[in-house]
Amino acid sequence: MPQIIYGTAWKQERTAALVEQAISLGFRGIDTGCQPKHYHEAGVGAGIAVCLNKGLERSELYLQTKFTSLNGQDPLRIPYDAKASLAEQVAQSFQASLKNLQTPYLDCLVLHSPMPNPQQTLAVWQAMTDIFHSGAARQLGISNCYKLQDLEALYHASEIKPAVLQNRFYADSQYDRGIRDFCRQHGIAYQSFWTLSANPHILADTLLQTLAKQYQRNAAQVLFRYLTQIGIVPLTGTASAKHMAEDLAIFEFELTGDECAALGALL
Repeated sequence: MPQIIYGTAWKQERTAALVEQAISLGFRGIDTGCQPKHYHEAGVGAGIAVCLNKGLERSELYLQTKFTSLNGQDPLRIPYDAKASLAEQVAQSFQASLKNLQTPYLDCLVLHSPMPNPQQTLAVWQAMTDIFHSGAARQLGISNCYKLQDLEALYHASEIKPAVLQNRFYADSQYDRGIRDFCRQHGIAYQSFWTLSANPHILADTLLQTLAKQYQRNAAQVLFRYLTQIGIVPLTGTASAKHMAEDLAIFEFELTGDECAALGALL
């Protein structure tokens, strides 16, 4: 898994061009979802296809998509049979993703959020596990899981453990401190989204601004670099080529341990 991932939500007709641009600039991780309400998954596939035709190997990409339950779908654009069993919904959604993304396998299949009750969550996870065992998904993950007990229950009840947790990174959840501790202890990659949009107060903080000047970077780069250094994989959904290049350039500098500790105190 790359240390930073390009997110494709809310791009609609611009998706293919932006994905092509992101990969051309150097992104190797792409996040999407089989949820027409928020993602144009076929556009992601089209952008990837252009890059593959230019010589990029599929194995160079880390590609993840999501199964989204009915309550997260646009009723007019559900990508599977709404009357089918949960297991069949997962299977149909995944096949739609493979077709949309023009790939024989996915690096990670993510449950978009816990289901309304634990039994349904485990039923969906079992269907995802079947896909994992088929070799068509190489990792499984869960997103929008903000209760540690939900993650613990899934982890302990599942045969194939979650390899990825993708959550909104914001103050209302106390930046998932307890959940991130659990992820570290159990080898689960923590991916953050809404990392910049939810944290203007962090970006404006004197400490971050001082470090930005010191390293001749901007505040967003400092925050992203800090997160990668403490083991978080941030998603960035920028539509700006300039910001894409800046996001990829965060690995050109490294914060000290004391600087990371001071930034950690802001969270």
